[in-house]
Amino acid sequence: MDRFALSLRAALSLLLAAPAAEATAAMGQDAQATSPPIAASALPPSADERASAHARLRAALAEDRLEAAAIEAAAVVALTEARFGKDARELVNPLTNAGTVALRRGDLAAAEADYQRAVALIDGQSGGADRDLVRPLTGLGETWLAAGRHAEAAVVFKRAVDLSRNLDGLYNLAQLDIVDPLIESYVVLGLREEAEREHLFSFRVAETAYGRNDPRLLDPLDRLARWYESIGRYSTARGLHARALQIAEQGATSTPPAGVPALRGLSRTWLDEALFGPEVQPNTAPDTTSGFDPFPTVRGGGRLNPEGERMLRTAVGVLRSHPPVDDRQLGETLAQLGDWYLLTGVPARASAAYAEAWKSLTLAGPSARRPYESPRRAVYRPPPASAARLSPSDPDGFVERIVELRLKVAADGKVTEAALADGSEPDAVARSVMFAARKARYAPRLEAGVPTETDGVILRERMLIKVPQASSKE
Repeated sequence: MDRFALSLRAALSLLLAAPAAEATAAMGQDAQATSPPIAASALPPSADERASAHARLRAALAEDRLEAAAIEAAAVVALTEARFGKDARELVNPLTNAGTVALRRGDLAAAEADYQRAVALIDGQSGGADRDLVRPLTGLGETWLAAGRHAEAAVVFKRAVDLSRNLDGLYNLAQLDIVDPLIESYVVLGLREEAEREHLFSFRVAETAYGRNDPRLLDPLDRLARWYESIGRYSTARGLHARALQIAEQGATSTPPAGVPALRGLSRTWLDEALFGPEVQPNTAPDTTSGFDPFPTVRGGGRLNPEGERMLRTAVGVLRSHPPVDDRQLGETLAQLGDWYLLTGVPARASAAYAEAWKSLTLAGPSARRPYESPRRAVYRPPPASAARLSPSDPDGFVERIVELRLKVAADGKVTEAALADGSEPDAVARSVMFAARKARYAPRLEAGVPTETDGVILRERMLIKVPQASSKE
């Protein structure tokens, strides 16, 4: 939900500001009217009426009264229609605003209808290069993304991004609110190359705008590094986190809280590399002539660099030594330290770290605790035929099938039971997902800070099934 709110920030700010200019223009038209007086009941709505309706809409949104906001948004649309006609361009902003309110309310059908009507009013004009298309296209993409229609969402997001780049410059910052959900759509669709291209370009936009050593580059560096973590390029991610840490520490005598995300990121790369193996397996065997290996092994993975634990402990110390303490970030960092101990086989230390994390998360409020009140998947290797791993050269030769499992996750994060969510007997495809699920490892649910067993954990996997070719007949 956080990402969703962030991606709508630009749209909502325009929603609150746009009608002022429209109202001024409309009042100018009122002043220029020269037709003779007619009955008051036949007069079209004035600019003042529409401005008042929009002011009520803004007030309702500011107070998060979405039902009232929907009523006022519909009123603005109706008043604009009455004044300018049902096919007038002046309806684009009111319809887009109505769609944004409907999307916030979760009424996806209404949002889709409003956004599509707004797009249709100006589509095909100005050679398709119309700035007014950006907002309704982005809203339509958000609506389809929320509905799980990722392929359609990707198309309209890409169109909105291209419009933004063509009209406002290749490196304009405003496009980033559209690029993020575009990347999300690409990831779900398994379009890794397209997602990476947009990640890299998004970072280049930020670097061009802010400069190579500006602290505002910390978030873009973290997003790009996390992308490389997600595709197993740990060394690349580590380099980006190290650069972020260097930027955060420039001019400081010690690591400031701004460097904590980089410290946590460095720790993640070392743990993931130990669990899943390095990006490129070494061609030579490690030197064991001394009889001592400074990096302990994690079963099924590579060597574990103890720097990961040190980075997390350093991050905890940084947060505690800079009042006022950021309780949410401190709790999250302590929970990550608990995950480190759990996955590296030190359960007593894991429990102690989770208990400390819970205290800080409780101080931060219910929303900070919520992610830890359910198991969090830490280690999982999808089966070979999953969409996450299989990239066929002929995608039309495959059909997608969703396999949904119900798991029981023990207090130590291990999966002890796996069954199809619908209770049916598994076939070969489902069994491959169940095999992968039983080897998964979770960070357990915390109940009052104590790792606790959880039943009914849902795991969904997108599997690609090859379509049998019809045999040719002589």
